[in-house]
Amino acid sequence: MPFLPVGGQAVIEGVMMRSPSRVAVAVRHPDGSLGILEKPFVSVTRRIKPLGLPVLRGAASLFETLYLGISALNFSADEAAKEPPKPAEPAGAGEPPSAVPLPAAKPGRSGLGGAAQMLTLVVSFGLGLFLFVVLPAKLAGWLGFHDRLRFGLVDGSFRLLAFVLYLLLISRWKEMARVLGFHGAEHKAIHALENRAPLTPESIQKFPRFHPRCGTSFLFLLVVISIVVFTFIGKPRGIGDHLLRIACMPLIAGVAFEFIRISGRYADRPLIRALVWPGLQFQRLTTREPDLEMCAVAIAALERVRGDEAVVALERAGDTARAEVAFVQ
Repeated sequence: MPFLPVGGQAVIEGVMMRSPSRVAVAVRHPDGSLGILEKPFVSVTRRIKPLGLPVLRGAASLFETLYLGISALNFSADEAAKEPPKPAEPAGAGEPPSAVPLPAAKPGRSGLGGAAQMLTLVVSFGLGLFLFVVLPAKLAGWLGFHDRLRFGLVDGSFRLLAFVLYLLLISRWKEMARVLGFHGAEHKAIHALENRAPLTPESIQKFPRFHPRCGTSFLFLLVVISIVVFTFIGKPRGIGDHLLRIACMPLIAGVAFEFIRISGRYADRPLIRALVWPGLQFQRLTTREPDLEMCAVAIAALERVRGDEAVVALERAGDTARAEVAFVQ
C-alpha cells in the first residue's frame, strides 16, 4: 500500500488534516453544516535545515504537532458550540429578501491566542513529563529497586502501565466516544486516499480504522524506547539525573519518529508489519468505528489539503511512489 504525506487528528465534532503545505479543520455544527478552517503551513523542519536532520526532525515534529493539535481543538470547540443561524424573517411588501451567506473557509485563527496556546502546550508537556518520566522513577525508588537493570525494568513497567491506564481512561470516557469515532474516520479517509479509492463516506467506511502512522503507535514506541534509554542511564539520584532523563525525551521522540518513517515507507514488509502490530492494537482503545456523517467530515478536511503539490505528484506517480514521512498523524 503506497502512502501519501497526509496526516491529521480528531478534534471536537471534527477532523484536522495536514499535508506538507496546508492544514485544514472541518467541524460539524449542531445543525449539520460544516465549519472549515484552512490555512497554509510549512513545517519548521523544512524552513530550518538543521531541524530536518534525522532524529532532530522527530523532536521538532512532536512540538509542532502538539501546537497544531491545540490550535485545531480550540477552533473545533468554538465551532461545535455555535448556535445554528436563525431563519430570516419573511420579507415585507416591497422589501428584498435577506440572506446570510456562510463562508466556505476561515483563513484566520480562532480560539485562544498564540500566547495562551503556547502556555497550554508547555503545561501539557510538563504534566506529561511528570507523569511518564519523574513519577515512575520515584515509585521504583520507593519500592527499593536500586541496581540498573531491575530499576530500569520496574521504572519502565510503571511508565507502560501509566500509558495503558491513560488509554483505558480515554476509551471509557463517554464524552470522548465521538472524538474516537472521528479519529477512526480520519484513518479510514487517509487509507482510502492512499489506496486511490473514491472519497465518499460509503467507500472509506470499508477501510480499517487502524493506521501504522497513528500518534498512538508513536506514543507506544516512545514508551518502549524510553525503557531502553533510561535503563542505560540508571537510577536518578538527584534533580540533575531527572533533568538528564527529561533532556533525553526529544532524542527518544526522534528515534521513535524515524521508526514511524520506516513503517510508513515499508508497511508491506512482513518484519515491519510484525513490529507495528502492538501499536495497532492500542488503537483499539483510541479509535471507534465512525458513522457515515463522521466519514463525510473527515473527507471534507482531507479534500482541503489534497491539492498540495507533493500529494498530487505522488498520486500521479501511483504505486511506485515512496514519499518521506514529514509527521505522524
